[in-house]
Amino acid sequence: MERPPPGKVEDLATLAKLDEKVLLDELKIRYYNNDIYTYVGDILIAVNPFRDLGIYDDQTSNLYNLAKKTELPPHIFAIADSAYQCMIGHGGRTPENQCILISGESGAGKTESTKLIIKQLVELCHGNTQLEQQILQVNPLLEAFGNAQTLMNDNSSRFGKYIQLQFHNGQVLGAKISEYLLEKSRLVHQGSGEETFHIFYYMMAGLPKSKQEQFCLTAADKYRYLACGTAGVSKDKESSKKKYDELLNALDLVGFTDEEQYDMFTMVTSVLHLGNITFEEDDKDASYIPEMAPVDVVAKLLGVDSQDLAGTMTSIVTHTRGEQVTRHYTKQQAEEARDAVAKILYGRLFGWIVNKVNQLLAPTHIVPHSEQREIGILDIFGFEHFEKNSFEQACINLANEQLQYFFNHHVFKQEQEEYSREGIDWKEIKFVDNQPLLDLFLGRPLGILTVLDEESKFPRATEKTLVAKFNEKFGKVAYYKPAQSSKDSRFTILHYAGQVTYSGEGWLEKNRDTLPPGVMEMLQSSNNALVKSIFKAQVTRTGSLAFQGRQSTRKTRKGHRPSLEAARKRKLTVGGQFKNSLQVLMERMTSATPIFIRCLKPNHVKAPGSFDMKYIQQQLLYTGMLETTKIRREGFAVRPSFEDFVNKYKVILCKPTLAGTRDNCIKILKATGIKGWQVGKTKVFLKYYHIDEIADVLETMGKSAITLQRIARGFLGRRQAARRKEVARQQAQKVAELLSQIDGLSMKLISQQQTVLQNDKNIPQSFFGRPDSVLIEGPPPPVPDFPYRDLSSIGGVSLTSSDKRDYLQPKTFADSATQASDSEEDEISDDEFIPVPSTQHPGHKMASVRWFQETQATQIYDPSQQNFIAEWFHGVISRRQSEMLLKEKPTGTFLIRVSESRFGYTLSFRAEQRVRHYMIDQLRNKKFIIVGESKVHKTLKDLIEYLKDNKLSNWDGYLVEPCGQIRNVS
Repeated sequence: MERPPPGKVEDLATLAKLDEKVLLDELKIRYYNNDIYTYVGDILIAVNPFRDLGIYDDQTSNLYNLAKKTELPPHIFAIADSAYQCMIGHGGRTPENQCILISGESGAGKTESTKLIIKQLVELCHGNTQLEQQILQVNPLLEAFGNAQTLMNDNSSRFGKYIQLQFHNGQVLGAKISEYLLEKSRLVHQGSGEETFHIFYYMMAGLPKSKQEQFCLTAADKYRYLACGTAGVSKDKESSKKKYDELLNALDLVGFTDEEQYDMFTMVTSVLHLGNITFEEDDKDASYIPEMAPVDVVAKLLGVDSQDLAGTMTSIVTHTRGEQVTRHYTKQQAEEARDAVAKILYGRLFGWIVNKVNQLLAPTHIVPHSEQREIGILDIFGFEHFEKNSFEQACINLANEQLQYFFNHHVFKQEQEEYSREGIDWKEIKFVDNQPLLDLFLGRPLGILTVLDEESKFPRATEKTLVAKFNEKFGKVAYYKPAQSSKDSRFTILHYAGQVTYSGEGWLEKNRDTLPPGVMEMLQSSNNALVKSIFKAQVTRTGSLAFQGRQSTRKTRKGHRPSLEAARKRKLTVGGQFKNSLQVLMERMTSATPIFIRCLKPNHVKAPGSFDMKYIQQQLLYTGMLETTKIRREGFAVRPSFEDFVNKYKVILCKPTLAGTRDNCIKILKATGIKGWQVGKTKVFLKYYHIDEIADVLETMGKSAITLQRIARGFLGRRQAARRKEVARQQAQKVAELLSQIDGLSMKLISQQQTVLQNDKNIPQSFFGRPDSVLIEGPPPPVPDFPYRDLSSIGGVSLTSSDKRDYLQPKTFADSATQASDSEEDEISDDEFIPVPSTQHPGHKMASVRWFQETQATQIYDPSQQNFIAEWFHGVISRRQSEMLLKEKPTGTFLIRVSESRFGYTLSFRAEQRVRHYMIDQLRNKKFIIVGESKVHKTLKDLIEYLKDNKLSNWDGYLVEPCGQIRNVS
C-alpha cells in the first residue's frame, strides 16, 4: 500500500514505518497546514496554535454528532463525541462511565481544550434548559478566581479541577467540581513578569466608581499585593473590564445572588487592603502597626473589630498556670501572620465558590445510581520548571508524575501484563516506568512528603534542616540529586519531563499552612454572613470545604474512632491533603474508561506559526509518544471477556442464544471479516479500530433487518388487507341479500294487507299503523335526571366536597431523603449535594395567575405609565392571542406575557415573516434569562432595554416598540 503524502496521515498508528523523525515531520507539516489535531490510535495529540483557527463553530460542532471517527478529520470535538457515544452505549457498545485526561506542559492548551470538550458535550445533549448554559459558565467563573498569568502561560491554572458531568438517558442531569491545591502563595508574592489571580485585575478595571468607594479602593499601584502585576491592569484595561462584565453575568447565570456577589468582592478587596498593613519594631524587637487606616478598612470589610485584627497579627496570648502571657511578634513574624490571614481568606473564599457552584449544579431530581452515567474531565496544572521552584511546583510536578504513571500503567504495563497472562503472541515494548519517582515522593515510611510532615511538627525546624534531612534520606536515590554544598538549601529531582531544581525556602511554612492564634475565632464571630459561614465550615481530608458537617465512615486502625475535637487538632498538612487528593482522583479515574489527550506547546514564546522541533521532540520523548504510537499500532486496546463479547455480538450469527465460549467468539470474529484480532484464554483481543469495523457490520445488518422487516410487513399487510377486503365483500353480499329479503317480505306484507282490507271493509285503516310515516322525526328523548348530588359514595369511594376538586391542586410530597448519622464517625467528609426538586406547574391557567400575583407583581410596575403597568406587559394570554395582537404590527413590536403552562414568561415579537416566541426563565437568584441565551438580566425591563440594542443569537433584529394593551381580546 502506497504511503500517503507527508502531513496527510490523520492517525500515526497506521504508518508502516515510524520513528522519531517521521513522527516529528508529520506533526510539523500538519501544524503548518493548520491541522493541529492528530490521532495516535484512540489518543489525540493537540498542538497549541496560539491563535483562533475558526474550527470550533456550530457548523463544525454539528459534524461531530454521533459521527464515525474515521469519516472526519481529527478534532477535539471528536473526542467529546466518542466519550458521549461510549457513555450512552451507541453503536453496540456497553454503556460505561468515561474519563477524559488532558495533559501537557503549562501553556499547551489544556484549559481551552477542557472548555471545548464541555461545549461539545452540551451540544450533543440537545438540551433546552438553563443547566447547560450554567455548566458552560463555570469554567470562566473559576478561571477568574483560580487562574493567573505566568511566564509560561497567560491563562495558567493555579489549581487543579476534576469536572464530573452526570447524565441520564443522554441528557445532562447535573455537575460536580473537585478542586485541588490552589496556589495561595501567589497572592502575597509573584515572580518577575508574573501576576496574581485574574480577579484582582478584572475588579480594578470593572468595578463602578460607587463600588470602589464602598470598598475604599484606589489606584492599582497603591497595593503591595499587586506590585508585581500593576501592568496587568493598565496593559489592557478594556479587555479586563469586559472580562469583569462577563464574570458578573456568569455569576448571575450560575445562580449567585447579588448579596453573595457583594460579599465575595468584599472579601477579595479585603485581601488587597491586608497587603497594605505595614509593621515596625520597637527597641525590644516587638512589632507594631504605625498606620492603622488599612487595618480599619479591613476590619470594616470583614465585619470584625480592628483592635482584635491588629492584635492577632502582632502578638500571641498564652495562658500559663492561670496567668495570661502576651508575646509580641517580630516584624518578620507579623508580616508572615498578615500574609497567612490573606491566604486563608482567599483560599476559603475559593473553596466556598466551588461548593456553591456544586450546590447550584446539583441534579433537580433523584435518579437511581444504576441509571446514571458520568463523563469526567481532568484539567490540572501542567508540568512547571521556573527559575526558582518551590513547594507548589513540587506538588504540581508530582501530580503530573501521577498522571504519567496512570497513562503508563493503563497503556503499557497493564496491557502488556494481560497479553502475557492470556498467552497472546506479543513482542514487549519498553517504556519508562516512573513508579520509583512516585515512591520517592509518596513512599511510606520514607518519602519526601512524609519527611516534610515529620519536620513540620518541629517548631525549630528550618529550610536547611529540612533539606539536610532530604539529603540524608534520599541522597543515594537515583532520581534525587543533593546540592554540591551542604549549606545550599536546594536539591534536584529527575522528573519524567526533565530535571528540576527546587529551593527548600518556605516549604515548612507552606506545608503547615498555620494561622495566627485567635484569627479563626475572630472571623467566626464576624458580622459579615459570608465570612462567618466560610470560617465555621470544616476542612475535609482532601482540603476542600464542607458546610454540612458530614463525617466519614472510613475505619481507623483497631476500630478506634477519635472525637471530632481530636480530629480538628490532628490537622492535616497541605502535603497530606494533596496526597489524599491524588488518591481520590486516581480512584475516580480507574473506575471509568480513560480517554487521553496530549497537548503540546510548539514554542517557548507563545508565538503562532512557530514550530520548535527540539522543544516538541523533548515533549514527545518524556511523554513516551513514540512508544505509545507503537503499542497503539501493534497492540489491542479493546479486550472484552468471552461472555461480554458473545452477548454483545451474537446477533452477527443470527442466534438469539449463544454460549460465551472461545469457539463462539472465533465464529463471530470470522463472520465479521475483520483482520488482526487474537483470542486469549478468557478474552478477545481487538485493535482500537476494530470496534468501528464491527459497528459497521452491525449497521449493515441493521439496515438489512429493516429492509427485511419492510418487505415482510408489506407482505403481511397486503395479505391482511386482502383478507379484510374479502371479508368486507362477503359481508356486503350478505347485507345485500338480507336487504333484498327484507324488501321482498315488505312487499309481500303490504300485498297481504291490501288483500285483507279489500276482503273486509270493516277493518279500520289505523289498525295497520301509518304506512306513509315509518320513521318518527323530532328531537331525541331527554336524558333521565339521575340524582348524583344525592349520592355520598360510589363503590365505597367517598364523594365529599373536599375530594371533588383535588385534581386541580398540585400535590406536595414530603422529602423522604435521609442523611447518615454522624455519631460513630470521625473524619469530615465532602458535602453531599442532594437534589432539590423544582416546583412543578400543575398545568392550568389559575396556577400561573397565583404565581404571578404572589411573586411577580413588582416586575411589571412602571411609574411612567398612567395605570402603573408597563406597556409591554399583557398578563396571562395565550400564544394565539399574542399572535393576533402582533399580526398587523411593524417588525420589532413586542410584548411579554405570563406563560399558561409553566412558571415563567414568554417574549413574543413581530419578526419579518411571523411572530416569534422565546421562553423567559427566572433563575434561583430571582434574575431573568431567555432560554438558550447566555445574558442574565436583573429585571424584565432590563431584558427589554438590552434587546433594543443587542441581537438574539438566532434573530438578526432588535426590539423596537411595545405592543400596547388592548382590552377584551378573545
